[in-house]
Amino acid sequence: MLKRFARLARAGILGWLAPRRHVCVVCGHGVGGFLPYRNGTSSLSGAMRQLGLNGSDLDNFECPRCGATDRLRHLKLYLEAEGLLARMKGARVLHFAPEKKLVEVIQSSLPAEYLRADIEPPSTDVIKVDITRMPFPDASFDVLIANHVLEHVDGLAAALKEIERVLAPGGFAILQTPYSLVLTRTFEDPGVSTAQARLELYGQEDHVRLFGNDIVEQMTSLSGLRSCVRTHAEALPGIDARRHGINPREPFFLFRKDR
Repeated sequence: MLKRFARLARAGILGWLAPRRHVCVVCGHGVGGFLPYRNGTSSLSGAMRQLGLNGSDLDNFECPRCGATDRLRHLKLYLEAEGLLARMKGARVLHFAPEKKLVEVIQSSLPAEYLRADIEPPSTDVIKVDITRMPFPDASFDVLIANHVLEHVDGLAAALKEIERVLAPGGFAILQTPYSLVLTRTFEDPGVSTAQARLELYGQEDHVRLFGNDIVEQMTSLSGLRSCVRTHAEALPGIDARRHGINPREPFFLFRKDR
């Protein structure tokens, strides 16, 4: 209870009272700073520190005004910079583990069809779908979004093959996921089965692997998709990462199905 009160108090200070030196690109408000995930980088295990876990900015995670996470803020900037939000107008979009704030962004783009899916739907507007066995015909979607999903999925190869199958030729898959800056190869082992072991070795209690520097090779070789991956510097050269509370080392993991 005390921790929750302290968090709410900090959110109030950062959102309303502190000098507004930062900006949330999702809600558009200036804020005094962003809230950490748990205790920020200090909560990382020793293994994750040594392996250079790269994904969310744990110290600048949540907007105190709207609750948008850093990875959502970063993804919105990437989608705008690469013209994908405009491309979604009139398109068929499939969105796994849909984040409320990102749903609002996509809906504003006016897709012709927009399905939200999850293996464990949190609400009635989200349908139950196993990403490794999707109930959709071939070439059903123009855009597929799985933002920080694949690190949770058993059967990576099956999931990636299904993603390629349901995409229409010329379609895009957005597959953001954390990975190690140090590991040369993706690491997963069925013996890492407890919540504590997964936290220590994969970075979170419900992760089933830690991608390595072969992450793009994994995505393309297992799916047949073509890499359109862009770094922050390439896609967002004029964006001050610190001002927007985003991780400049997180690439835009964008893939395309050839026509």
